[in-house]
Amino acid sequence: MPDTITLITKQRVKDWQACESGYRWFIENYKSEPSAEFVPLYQHLVRDKRGDDADWLMGKLFGEIEDAALRVKLVTQIAGADAKLIAEQHAAGAPGVTEDDEVAAATTGDCSAAATTGNYSAAATTGYRSAAATTGDYSAAATTGDCSAAATTGDYSAAATTGNYSAAATTGDCSAAATTGDYSAAATMGYRSAAATTGDCSAAATTGDYSAAATTGYRSAAATTGDYSAAATTGDYSAAATTGDYSIAAALGIRSKAKASSGGAIVLAYFDADYKLKHVRAAMVGQDGIKPGVWYSLDESGNFTESAED
Repeated sequence: MPDTITLITKQRVKDWQACESGYRWFIENYKSEPSAEFVPLYQHLVRDKRGDDADWLMGKLFGEIEDAALRVKLVTQIAGADAKLIAEQHAAGAPGVTEDDEVAAATTGDCSAAATTGNYSAAATTGYRSAAATTGDYSAAATTGDCSAAATTGDYSAAATTGNYSAAATTGDCSAAATTGDYSAAATMGYRSAAATTGDCSAAATTGDYSAAATTGYRSAAATTGDYSAAATTGDYSAAATTGDYSIAAALGIRSKAKASSGGAIVLAYFDADYKLKHVRAAMVGQDGIKPGVWYSLDESGNFTESAED
């Protein structure tokens, strides 16, 4: 059964104040359905060349999802890190799809796709709204176009994007996902993996143990759900959160916040009105009044204070 929070209904679209054109498209395409699942709806919008509407939809939905693991799952599905899907593309004879070892697939056109299913492979795209995906071990997927996606499902793999509004996702252990565009997302679900973003308003998330999520952009978020993991942000007004045991959340930007679970720790910094660093403090959750699952920031005296959820 799908998660109800990812079900998009007509009333929900209306409450989000969709534009007239977008709302009309939704009504016309889903008039016989009570609701639509987010991922296929997002992909439908992209296929109909309504990329801005797809980005708007993701922004509205993700604004209501607090579960970092669910965000990772959705980003992974959107980016195409799905071995079954890529295998189906190969069976259908999709261009650029290969199955042999040590091979490469590449496209340079807009709205293009590059995919590989063999080990030691590489997939790369440079076109606008393109996708690169691999399912083989030791593989790499990379995009440089805006609104693009790079995804891998093999262990020891890497997915990277440099375009705005892009997504990089990996599901293999010891893998890395990285984005440099604004409003982008990097997500990993493997053990000992890393997710990193450098754009403003971006998100980095990991669900595996011993993993790391890091962001450097303004108003960005880093989140981990695995044990012994770390979430770190250096951008202003950003947030770092961990839910795994013995994990650390560090928010070192101006007016940033952090939270962690029992057995974990938080690290925070405080800057004065002249943007000079005045305090840096760390605390164990469960000690000195620090509560699990609660957002904290530092005040001008260097004291931990509970922070608002949003």
